[in-house]
Amino acid sequence: MSKISKFFKGGGSAASKGRGGPSPQEALARLRETEEMLSKKQEYLETRIERELAVARQHGTKNKRAALQALKRKKRYEKQLTQIDGTLSTIEFQREALENSHTNTEILKNMGYAAQAMKKVHENMDLNKIDDLMQDITEQQDIAQEISDAISNRAAFGDEFDEDELMAELEELEQEELNKGMRDVRLPSVPSTSLPSRPGKLPAWHFTFLMINPSSTRKRAEDEDEMKQLAAWAS
Repeated sequence: MSKISKFFKGGGSAASKGRGGPSPQEALARLRETEEMLSKKQEYLETRIERELAVARQHGTKNKRAALQALKRKKRYEKQLTQIDGTLSTIEFQREALENSHTNTEILKNMGYAAQAMKKVHENMDLNKIDDLMQDITEQQDIAQEISDAISNRAAFGDEFDEDELMAELEELEQEELNKGMRDVRLPSVPSTSLPSRPGKLPAWHFTFLMINPSSTRKRAEDEDEMKQLAAWAS
């Protein structure tokens, strides 16, 4: 009995008969076996076609009867080959459809398992408790953010004073100090008569006096002593 006969006449395992039909894995295995058998049949027919062509060429017009018989056999083999090509296409389509169906079945089965697991996980969950928990989390996050902002902000000690007013007051103090220093400066009077000159000495009016720094008391005292010595020399 051929493999095709076994396939269509119930050549299946006892387990598959007990279940009332083959499993997808068993059906796929049978289809692959059939494809393999038909592929070998194709190779055989192609070999016979080449052989009959060789016979027809060999006899040619010398033995027309033998040549024509070879060509007729070649035609029958070609017809069988065409039928096998169509059968293989049909089996291939059926195998792919069965593989896809089996894959989809496994996917749905796994999705069903996942849905049951999720249902079991959610059985002990209360939506009201979840809402309360999320509100508590949001409130605590807001409080934590406020604390962080308060810690990171610069301390506001002394910010109650206007900085522009303080700068204006500081400028007034500097101006008062400058005016006070200018009032303390005493310039020598220019003599009305010419002073006698001494050898090696310059006239008194050739001396120039530096402006004294108001903030330096020691410098001012030294300049006053020098001016007194100059007045005593000139008299």
